[in-house]
Amino acid sequence: MTQAGLPDLLAGWAPEPTEVTQTVPAEPAVALAGLFDTEPPVTGPGDRLPPLWHWLYFLDRPAQRDLGSDGHNAASRFVPPIPQRRRMFAGGRVRYDRPIRCGDEITRRGELAGWKIRQGRTGELLFVTVRSTFTRAGSAVAVEEQDIIYRSGPPAGTAPAAPPAGAVAPAPAAPAAGEPGPPAPWSLRMAADPVLLFRFSALTYNAHRIHYDEPYATGVEGHRGLVVHGPLLALLCLELPRRHRPGQPVTRVSFRASATLFAGQPFTVTGGPGDGGCAMRVTGPDAAVALTADASLAS
Repeated sequence: MTQAGLPDLLAGWAPEPTEVTQTVPAEPAVALAGLFDTEPPVTGPGDRLPPLWHWLYFLDRPAQRDLGSDGHNAASRFVPPIPQRRRMFAGGRVRYDRPIRCGDEITRRGELAGWKIRQGRTGELLFVTVRSTFTRAGSAVAVEEQDIIYRSGPPAGTAPAAPPAGAVAPAPAAPAAGEPGPPAPWSLRMAADPVLLFRFSALTYNAHRIHYDEPYATGVEGHRGLVVHGPLLALLCLELPRRHRPGQPVTRVSFRASATLFAGQPFTVTGGPGDGGCAMRVTGPDAAVALTADASLAS
């Protein structure tokens, strides 16, 4: 795909906004708490959703015939009209003006916020930003922007062997080998095995095959193994202030993915309080940073 080609393909691409309204139930939040081996923070009407847990709701559930070869909804209004696309989670930002609570009737309005082309190490990259505005009784309660990267699909080839699958279990909160400095004030350590990845895909209705179909992930998209979801890592980052600052809800959060983690690789989620908020990061093998997040907390 040439630099001139992408603008031509995207000329006139201006998808209309979408809207969906849902009454927020407790069950998805209870399920995610089980995935994290923690007590559910949401059990009934009035309970506040933790930050980013709205990702369990307002889900796109396309017909099977509408799925592309990668498992994503090829008919989605916000999927760009480019051939042989490969989709990657890049990051995003969320502002909470009011809490989203179990039992609320919430309307989510999705719209294309913009796109831009950049040159990456593997060729052209298309960055697409989708904005979601959540309203209750006509008033905004939260606004999110999510960044997705699309690149041309590489030819299938021989990929490095996947690391052995590991158990999903917390480990002592000491710093990982090679990690500089003293342990962070807040820390979680774990390794996502294929079962956890499959359950998270099911809970978020994410059919992207890189998370559960290892022959596809390695042979078609060229990964080293099953890919750990970027949104899962972001949610784990926000578990730190939720568990350590339960009386200070998150009012703003931003997150950015910078490296890929694979099933079975141990990783550490670390963070601590700062000026009116907190900073978190996910560190994988060899101290490689996979995702960073920053949050503002209510006083």
